[in-house]
Amino acid sequence: MNTSASPNLPDELGHFGPYGGRFVPETLMHPLVELEKEYTRFSQDPEFQKELDYYLREFAGRPTPLYYAERFTSSLGGARIYLKREDLLHTGAHKINNCLGQVLLAKRMGKTRLIAETGAGQHGVATATVAAMFGFKCTVYMGAVDCQRQALNVYRMRMLGAEVVPVHAGQKTLKEAINEAMRDWVTNIRNTHYVLGTAYGAHPYPMMVRNFQRVIGDEARRQILEKEGRLPDLLIACVGGGSNAIGLFYPFLKDESVRMVGVEAGGEGIVPGKHAARFQGGSLGVLQGTRSYVLQDEHGQIQLTHSVSAGLDYAAVGPEHAWLRDKNRVEYTYATDDQALEAFLRLARTEGIIPALESAHAVAAAIERAPKMAPDQIIIVNLSGRGDKDVEQVAARLKF
Repeated sequence: MNTSASPNLPDELGHFGPYGGRFVPETLMHPLVELEKEYTRFSQDPEFQKELDYYLREFAGRPTPLYYAERFTSSLGGARIYLKREDLLHTGAHKINNCLGQVLLAKRMGKTRLIAETGAGQHGVATATVAAMFGFKCTVYMGAVDCQRQALNVYRMRMLGAEVVPVHAGQKTLKEAINEAMRDWVTNIRNTHYVLGTAYGAHPYPMMVRNFQRVIGDEARRQILEKEGRLPDLLIACVGGGSNAIGLFYPFLKDESVRMVGVEAGGEGIVPGKHAARFQGGSLGVLQGTRSYVLQDEHGQIQLTHSVSAGLDYAAVGPEHAWLRDKNRVEYTYATDDQALEAFLRLARTEGIIPALESAHAVAAAIERAPKMAPDQIIIVNLSGRGDKDVEQVAARLKF
């Protein structure tokens, strides 16, 4: 295994090998440089970290449990499966880790308004939550299709005082929501901070979001050593933009014995327009501020995407994931809609845990791999969110 993927990346220009960087209009270059400078300064400030740790613990509910899924494990045979329970966090997903970090940064930068994009709605809810908590104005952009399939989260954001703007352009999903958020940021840069929700976009966002999410892997590492006295054999996480996955993987990158699998959205199969598996059907390109793997045609036009999970329904993947794939440090696979739905029900009925459809893609990979592993081997699955938001959609699809 090649383990030369350095945890010290990105470089000073925001590159992970050939990926990453800043590909934005000139009007955004200065704000991004300023954001990088302020993030670097405050991330090294013990008082900032102390305050962030306080809110992660007292408000968000960290540390989250590392739970041995005994009945789920028994139903499969093979490796012992642990679930990193990010679904138990306040607001129901890992997104709150990043939002707390960014709102504290925005407060120190003198901003008074937050904007965000959201697909599944969990990042929008987390942004609206921290905005309410710290007294910020808040606007969240969400594709009109996602507003329909994630209606519960739209209601939650509005109840928290956020303005939710449905985006009707293009495919009406996450890509278009990001476009609108970036337009807003350019226009209102003086008082507004853009809380980008995943490990994507122009530098410093992929690095900054990864660092705010690495608490997942730091905790999981400590917890598995306490419970089992050794490191896991395999980590599994779903990959949309990639924040929950890089948050789990990053603290383990130097541990050669630990394999890692990122699971993309296979949708209805690897046919153009029917999936969101960038490493299966994508190519190198630039989209929304960074260079990475993108689903595009031979003319560079962004292809349509599809996934039963709104949070994975995006045409590009975080640049650090592309670099880790090049270095053979992380394996990237996919689960189809049907596999994710099967995993959704199986976990619910063996463990009493209803996962987010995004997380169900990671559970599907565990269902496939655990039976092929020895009973003394260990898998950690990042259960990145809970499935309350998806119950109505799943019920309609499976005709409950």
